[in-house]
Amino acid sequence: MKKIHVILIIAFILIVDQALKFYIKTNFYLNTSKPVFGEWFQLYFVENPGMAYGWKFGGNLGKLLLTSFRLVAVFFGVFYLGKIIREKYHKGFIICASLIFAGALGNLIDSCFYGLIFDKGMVLNTQFNEYIGYDGLASLSKKGYGTFLHGNVVDMLYFPIIRGHFPSWFPLWGGQDFEFFRPIFNIADAAISGGVISILVFQKRFFKSKNEISNDDGHPSIQE
Repeated sequence: MKKIHVILIIAFILIVDQALKFYIKTNFYLNTSKPVFGEWFQLYFVENPGMAYGWKFGGNLGKLLLTSFRLVAVFFGVFYLGKIIREKYHKGFIICASLIFAGALGNLIDSCFYGLIFDKGMVLNTQFNEYIGYDGLASLSKKGYGTFLHGNVVDMLYFPIIRGHFPSWFPLWGGQDFEFFRPIFNIADAAISGGVISILVFQKRFFKSKNEISNDDGHPSIQE
């Protein structure tokens, strides 16, 4: 697989991811939704100061550590992608690695720069160590709501496909409501998850033994 193909995959994911995030950020009020296909697929605007799918990690220090980790991961990801392209890894694996890299870079852009370029965003209340929301629509501004590395990731894809209620006799969650799929995520999260899941599912095909070679007809064979 050629380097230009990897660049195109990454660029496509980034453009779609950032375009949707900009649209949601500037046209939706925080914690509001609009149905796309009935109730089971909605655009639901939330801001995530933590990890993928809304998982949080500490306060300001946790946010700084998480964003720094993303920076390091993306930095090494550049070299790793170059390595697997040069060494002609399986095309499917290179595509999956490109998806993971593009997703990580997409969320890194939010974390690094959204606090600098948007006038409104969730900020940490240090007294209670909780993030607080804001009113109105956000817009681009020279004076942002945060500092470098302290922006929030924009999430919006919401698929509450199944909703119900656990019976009172059900262990642990008896009497509680349940919902599948509850987490709200974005295109970057989907790219990362798709890449990771595909690698796990197709790992035998991606990582064949060094003794396996391909015949002229494309079918693998084993050398003694």
